[in-house]
Amino acid sequence: MNENFKIVIPARLSSSRLPRKVLLDIAGKPLVQHVYERCVQVGASEVIVATDSAEVADVVRGFTPDVVMTDINHASGTDRVAEVARLQGWSPETPVVNVQGDAPMIPPESVRQVADLLLDNSDAALATLCVPIESAEEYADTNVVKVTFDQTGRALYFSRSPIPSNAREPDVIPTAWRHLGLYGYRVSALETLTNTPPCDLELVEHLEQLRAMWLGMDIRIAPAVVSNGPDVDTEADLEQVRRLLA
Repeated sequence: MNENFKIVIPARLSSSRLPRKVLLDIAGKPLVQHVYERCVQVGASEVIVATDSAEVADVVRGFTPDVVMTDINHASGTDRVAEVARLQGWSPETPVVNVQGDAPMIPPESVRQVADLLLDNSDAALATLCVPIESAEEYADTNVVKVTFDQTGRALYFSRSPIPSNAREPDVIPTAWRHLGLYGYRVSALETLTNTPPCDLELVEHLEQLRAMWLGMDIRIAPAVVSNGPDVDTEADLEQVRRLLA
């Protein structure tokens, strides 16, 4: 049964590392179609592809009419999702899950889990997922975003540095969590975030979610219930996904 939450898939044509990636062929379909088809399985009341490209919009209309043209000048997918929410007239309390257009192996279970975190926690403004960190290399890698959270599942902090720090026993990896870049927002939170300039913590860490924390927003986080497949950022990622979906 459909419930009152939405899914928006931001799909930009330009990409610095892998040009035109949302339209690249995987197993006979454009990448963005794989994302859309997985999202349709989740049970949202609407699934919309948001793009700033007429070419992408034309391709998307080949498999769904649910595409919205958005401003070409958006700095992030969050801004694009916020514009869709305004254009569609969604209510302030409506949960919206932002699924990146380069995630052709996104598990529907993970998208649903993020939506449920908002549906089940009325105080939550945002929701997201994490997975355990399993190696010292991953723990130390500044490209891996770590997160800490309290006993109720409220995020305490996100960082590219190793958190929690294990300064007293540097050779021991503490229980640590890797953040997954899948977000749900209430429409009211989207509006506030996109109308607030970046805060100092966000600028230092290069993590947009710290703006929400700086504003005092409740971010709910939970360990992912299923394994998440790779996103497509590079040619190597593309070939890996092609093999997996062949």
